[in-house]
Amino acid sequence: MAPNVLSTSPSSDLQLPMPKDLSSLFVPSMQGPIKSAFKSVMGNPTLAMINMAGGVPHPDTFPILRLQATVRTPNVSESPGEGTLVIEKATSSQSTESLDELLQYGDGCGVDSYCRFLHKHTQRTHNPPYAGWGVIASCGNTDAIGKAVSLFCRPGDALLVERWTFPGTLSSLRAAGVQPVPVALDSEGMVPDDLDRVCAAWSSETPLRAVYMVPTGQNPTGATMSAVRRKSIYAVAQKHNLAIIEDDPYYFLQLPQYGSDSSTDVGEQPESLLPSLLSMDTDGRVIRLDSFSKILAPNLRCGWITAPRYILNKLQIINETTTLQPSGVSQGLISSMLNDTWGMDGWNAHLRQLRATYARRRDQFVQMVERHLSGLVEYTVPAAGMFLWMKIRFGSAAHADPTAMPRLLETMKKCGVMMAPGMPFSSTGPSPSDHYLRAAFALVDVGMFEPALIRLAQSIVAIRDSSAGDSQDPAKIQLVSPVGPVKSR
Repeated sequence: MAPNVLSTSPSSDLQLPMPKDLSSLFVPSMQGPIKSAFKSVMGNPTLAMINMAGGVPHPDTFPILRLQATVRTPNVSESPGEGTLVIEKATSSQSTESLDELLQYGDGCGVDSYCRFLHKHTQRTHNPPYAGWGVIASCGNTDAIGKAVSLFCRPGDALLVERWTFPGTLSSLRAAGVQPVPVALDSEGMVPDDLDRVCAAWSSETPLRAVYMVPTGQNPTGATMSAVRRKSIYAVAQKHNLAIIEDDPYYFLQLPQYGSDSSTDVGEQPESLLPSLLSMDTDGRVIRLDSFSKILAPNLRCGWITAPRYILNKLQIINETTTLQPSGVSQGLISSMLNDTWGMDGWNAHLRQLRATYARRRDQFVQMVERHLSGLVEYTVPAAGMFLWMKIRFGSAAHADPTAMPRLLETMKKCGVMMAPGMPFSSTGPSPSDHYLRAAFALVDVGMFEPALIRLAQSIVAIRDSSAGDSQDPAKIQLVSPVGPVKSR
């Protein structure tokens, strides 16, 4: 399956502008026509050929004869039920390939039925305003980030990123020898004026070609860009001719306002959601990364990339030399569930229920923070995602103490609670005054929220008082709420 199969139709193409050609921003190895060494010699086989070229096993040797799964079927008005999906060895369903096809090698783009659903979903949700866009399968966003970055950055180059950002991206950049260039964040995410300032002041011989961001439920800060902010960011990208890597795994975890009735105020999909950068991309400069990890299950290792066709052609070649594509079994399970069992209505009902679940969790967690951490932390209630980003208020004595956060983490361990420190998320490196914690409210039982935050409060007070000379060494303090068995959900 070539990416141009799953693109906008010719009739709609006539009504939309063509994307701008950003291929001049590609690293030299990605410029010009690129094909796999094998295909450049052999070409594409036709049905009339007796094809003996590939190292492809015969399906008769596949020992898996049938797959059957029981899945929850979301229902808006009633309790969820159950449905059964079956994938047969040599027989395809109305919408999904046979097991033999799913178990066989693919071509770097993804299973047809899987990509067709995602193309339809992307059209309905984002409606990209240019002609010739398409989708391609990815092994989740962590996989997609590295591949998207490799189009625009080689060792020694630089990539614009948020001041605090996903550690997986920072690790990928370090491994590739790419320098992260931090841009300021506020409660709405990346700051357009600072992005403009950084680009205007850039003096390196290597130009800035791309900007990476998590616009919704930003990891780690939980910040979500308003529609106005997204338009401003896009305008700066146009001004400086930047490609935008829109990493958006939390897009469908947009939450109602804190304190509202989260069970009824989740809205409809996709009308109540903020517009994506893709939805305002008249130039075709957004490479959008989506994932099923947060909305179905992480280890399905499935996601998708939306971009202009000529960019997907490059990503297909990268796929064919690395992962090829996500597991055909995972793609087939998702495709069968979405196409044959749920349909678009069931899919949207699932997303609404997911939003309601996370809204309730967010609200309960913030209520406990208000009760137990008042005066000890600063935070903004997240409008999306699964994290609360907290700045610890140690007091003046420990403000510039480089040992304050390490001592806090050790004290928290003793007290029996763990949260992610800010340091791994920093695109500028560690600073003594970076006193941040990221608390994830997604996994543990809601009954564990209160003891976790009581233990955190005890730990903060212990470090604050010891720095002020008002208490004994925190290592010798006998903290209450001793560690006991903690069950996750």
